[in-house]
Amino acid sequence: MKKRAKKKSYTIDRKKWKLYFRKKCRSLKTEKVKTAIEWGTEIIVVCILAWMLVSFFGQRVSNAGDSMSPVLKNGDVVLINRIVYDARKPKRGEIIAFRPNGNENAHYCIKRVVGLPGETVQIKDGKVYIDGKVQKKNIYTSDLDFAGIAEKKLTLGETEYFVLGDNSAGSDDSRLADIGNVKREDIGGKVWFVTNIGKNFGFVK
Repeated sequence: MKKRAKKKSYTIDRKKWKLYFRKKCRSLKTEKVKTAIEWGTEIIVVCILAWMLVSFFGQRVSNAGDSMSPVLKNGDVVLINRIVYDARKPKRGEIIAFRPNGNENAHYCIKRVVGLPGETVQIKDGKVYIDGKVQKKNIYTSDLDFAGIAEKKLTLGETEYFVLGDNSAGSDDSRLADIGNVKREDIGGKVWFVTNIGKNFGFVK
């Protein structure tokens, strides 16, 4: 007669199983904690970056009036770059947003830089003169019938800028004594984008 094969018996070491199970649980908990920390860190970083982008590049300012027509129209909402002028000075031809006379309660004015610090500005015969010479480059307005305080030569200080609206006939700008020269400390930033989708949308030049 054939002998029956003996059945193998398996025994479980409960102590080892418990230790293994505990280690496995600890490992899973550690992985979950690490994953949660990584996710939390990424969310915080994204929120900080988003806040910085909005604060420094996406501050919204509405344009009042048609003084910058045709580039900007009344009611256009623009974005201003608040940190660009921390790295360099405003350039002639750039459009800036500033508080008139540094009045924090005043609405931002949006105009184009014409005169730079240290230069002498004068408006005569409907043209802009910089240091005694007709300035044509980066001047976007013409036929300046009203010279205002720039009828006589104005010498800008070390941190002062002379600004004009592209639509000079309908612009309150540095020609008026109430606004005058714009100080660097009163400039909020460079206007770089207009956000009116379907109407006026894109980069500002």
